[in-house]
Amino acid sequence: MAMMHSQYATVDALLLAPEGERIQFKEAKKRYGFDEAAQVCCALANDGGGKLVFGITDKRPRLVVGSTAFPQPERTRMDLMNKLGIQVDFQVYGQGANRVLVFEVASRPLGLPVQVKGIAWHYVGDSLQPMSQEKLREIYNESGHDFSAQICPGATLADLDPAAVEDFRRLWIEKSGNQRIAGLSVRQLLLDCEAITPEGLTYAALILFGSHAALGKHLPLAEIIFEYRSNEVSGPAQQREEFRTGFFLCHERLWELVNLRNDKQHYQEGLFVFDIPTFNERVVREALLNAVSHRNYQMGGSVFLRQYPDRLLVESPGGLPHGVTFENILDRQNPRNRLVASLLARCGLVERSGQGMNKIYELTIQEAKALPEFTGSDANFLRIILHGMVLDHGLLAVMGRIGEEQLKNFSTDDFLIVNNLFHEKSLTPAMKPRLKRLMEVGVVERASRGKYLLSRRLYAAAGKPGTHTRLSGLDRETQKELILKHLRNSEEHGVPLRELYEVLPGHDRNQLQVLMKQLKREGRVFVVGRTSAARWYANTENAAL
Repeated sequence: MAMMHSQYATVDALLLAPEGERIQFKEAKKRYGFDEAAQVCCALANDGGGKLVFGITDKRPRLVVGSTAFPQPERTRMDLMNKLGIQVDFQVYGQGANRVLVFEVASRPLGLPVQVKGIAWHYVGDSLQPMSQEKLREIYNESGHDFSAQICPGATLADLDPAAVEDFRRLWIEKSGNQRIAGLSVRQLLLDCEAITPEGLTYAALILFGSHAALGKHLPLAEIIFEYRSNEVSGPAQQREEFRTGFFLCHERLWELVNLRNDKQHYQEGLFVFDIPTFNERVVREALLNAVSHRNYQMGGSVFLRQYPDRLLVESPGGLPHGVTFENILDRQNPRNRLVASLLARCGLVERSGQGMNKIYELTIQEAKALPEFTGSDANFLRIILHGMVLDHGLLAVMGRIGEEQLKNFSTDDFLIVNNLFHEKSLTPAMKPRLKRLMEVGVVERASRGKYLLSRRLYAAAGKPGTHTRLSGLDRETQKELILKHLRNSEEHGVPLRELYEVLPGHDRNQLQVLMKQLKREGRVFVVGRTSAARWYANTENAAL
């Protein structure tokens, strides 16, 4: 696995690991509760990342006792990632009575604690404990000033819209399952989630729950504008609505406006007809959540949601957050407004805090659409272009053949690998650690050293079985027959090795030399001369010389 540290990549290394290496050992011979595992992984992430090991005793000398906990570790890995919002990988060593399962948990994002059901766990010595408010504030402040956590002078609870607060309460209860939240006063509810403090009301509270009048008075830049345009012609939009209210008062209306003109694209596979919406609801919502969490509220300008018949543009002031680039946007998390992001994650609007862009990419690929573009962005302005049209129904068929259950276990890199291979694009180094697992489940095949392609069944599902043959190359015997045919046609003068590049243009010098040596050993060809003057001939008598 890509995240495994080499010095602890074997059972023997884990047995000898020194104290203080952020490794938690659990015997768990039969089972282990998922909620308990999530809390341990949460604490490991908040303490800088580490390993949760099942099947090895904690006390020294450590012993392998074996564990049958989490018999489907890939599913558990995905559940942990969804619960925690950070990268989790796993490795299994041995089988049966000697099975050791290791989950490796990445460190939390800079400036943002990882939480489980609203609680940020960490270790105090060997004790698993909730973080104190002081510790949480230290984390929020570690990547610089968080404007959204700043107290707004003069703002009071009267500046918040009760409907927005109650919508947040409802979603928080649904996300956490904690019915105690229903009985909290508005003040206690907002204190518990840190939207307000004993010192006053935060800007995050205004951004999410503020009334129209309060935002006009205290934060007029917190505005979202929707426009629909049927074409690129300049002039007034066909429809325009402005929202200077807390996000919880307008997020449902924004989706309604997009969905008013959300055409369906029809796709048929066999006897079944499927409808693909031009604008995926989850993608649109994630793009808006990113804009609200990441925009610069101290910079002039509004968030714009511009809809065209075939695409959406989400534009926001502030550019990318510090440390995030278009190259690492799927891996690096650093929300500019960390308290806003934390509140959105707490109530489940953001499932995996800071990873909304990952979900956008995954759903875009799953619906066979063009990947998001950032054309027109700069240091002070971010533009995300979301394309709505299905590019190739063949990729939809590939996703259908992989199957919904298998896709649930896909990481973002898995989707990118399938997308790149289908469109015959190269793979990045970051994708390659996932290839082994995709080969194990029959999604990817190895064509040759360093060359991979989708499996034959997936190309067949896409109606492109010939593409698999072309990409995998001719089999070895067919390659030899092509060489022999060319040699027989040039029997009188022989053929220099360089001429054979024209017969097999995909081969380099080493590959051709391997083929010619095999043909020579088999007595089917012979060579006259040496080095560049050498000429190859077909052996018509089939006798080795």
